[in-house]
Amino acid sequence: MTVFVVLLAFFVVACMLSWLLLFDGARTGIAGLCARAWARIARAGGRASRGLARRIDAGGRVAAGGGAGLAGGVRRHRWLLLASVLLLVLPPLLVLGLRQRVVLPGFQGDDLGPSQTMIAGLLRGERLVPPPPPPPAVFTTREIREERPEIVTADRRWDHLDADLQQRVLAIYQVMQSQHGIRMVLVEGYRSPERQAELAREGRATLAGAWSSCHQYGLALDSAPMRDGKLQWDMGDAWTRRAYFLYGELAEQAGLTWGGRWTRLKDYVHVESTRSCREARAARRAAGSPTHG
Repeated sequence: MTVFVVLLAFFVVACMLSWLLLFDGARTGIAGLCARAWARIARAGGRASRGLARRIDAGGRVAAGGGAGLAGGVRRHRWLLLASVLLLVLPPLLVLGLRQRVVLPGFQGDDLGPSQTMIAGLLRGERLVPPPPPPPAVFTTREIREERPEIVTADRRWDHLDADLQQRVLAIYQVMQSQHGIRMVLVEGYRSPERQAELAREGRATLAGAWSSCHQYGLALDSAPMRDGKLQWDMGDAWTRRAYFLYGELAEQAGLTWGGRWTRLKDYVHVESTRSCREARAARRAAGSPTHG
């Protein structure tokens, strides 16, 4: 409503200015109106002189002539006037009629206000319990064995994760399921330094060496959306892409870092507690166990 009022006011002012600039008769007519108004004030006060009255009468004649000139000016410049009106009216109408939310590439523009409120409420409430895992066969399909074999032997035990990270991710899972109808599944949590080094050597899933990943501290995990009984990875699929970006936005709202923001290697499945991870690395260095990688 406020936008409409502002546009309407702009339109009226613009029309008045265009009228005054385009037509001499308009300016003369306005001058006549001012003269008549002044005449009324002068008569009411009883202080007008005869000379002033003659000038006012002359102003009235000018006003009358200005009115005739205005009508003639409108007739002579009707096409120019029409074009001016269209130029003034069309932009606001197009803005009002065609306006839509601007969506950044990769994002769906979802209103996450209710989701953020729900996450905050869940984190303040009672302790969340991990959902039942999907059948083991979900992690051993032929597609996974061929394209993501590291998943088959991944650690998916929630109790090996940091308790705070666990609660934040479980809150995200619950919001994804209840508000957006998307089931998220834990794909991998804790990694031993030996497994991390092996994955880095083989160039699978990570570029980080042993002890340089938050997975070694139980402060990172990988998740994937599940649809029709299968884990989804294809970022070229609209549903899958929306699921991952929604997961990432909610993770950031919950105070976590999402791997989908990284520039060197996009890791859409990954979230971590970056600050806690840095503190854990610092504590390990202080204890005399330097990190590798």
